[in-house]
Amino acid sequence: MSVESTPTPPPVPMHLRVRAGLRKPHNWLQLIRFAAVGASGYVVNLVTFTVLVHAFDLDYRLAATGAFLVAVTNNFWWNRRWTFQARAGHRGWQAARFLTVSLLAFGFNLLFLWLLVERLGVAEVPAQAAAIVAATPLSFVGNKLWSFAR
Repeated sequence: MSVESTPTPPPVPMHLRVRAGLRKPHNWLQLIRFAAVGASGYVVNLVTFTVLVHAFDLDYRLAATGAFLVAVTNNFWWNRRWTFQARAGHRGWQAARFLTVSLLAFGFNLLFLWLLVERLGVAEVPAQAAAIVAATPLSFVGNKLWSFAR
């Protein structure tokens, strides 16, 4: 007696998954919330960075690290509670994943910041502003698909 198994359907192509996701209003609302949290984190980061560079005379790389730590704490709290409404998940695992994604995005941010300051001669604060914007897409995708995935 042989048991026939049901064939596994082929995976849905990425472009069809993206198209389906774009049609869901919930995803657009989530993106708007992520942008709002990102804007608050952007302000927190730049204010902290500016204070550390100008008031405490820290090297811009140390100031960027300090600003990152303050902003990542702000962003985790708001994204967990408001953007992704992921209160049911384990906070520790979400925090670890969020920090991992944030560190990868921060590494990209720091590299971009260094390039702007050291190679292109851009002033530190505007360079940090541009570096944050450049790293944001990495953060959104990682957090949506991994940190706060349901």
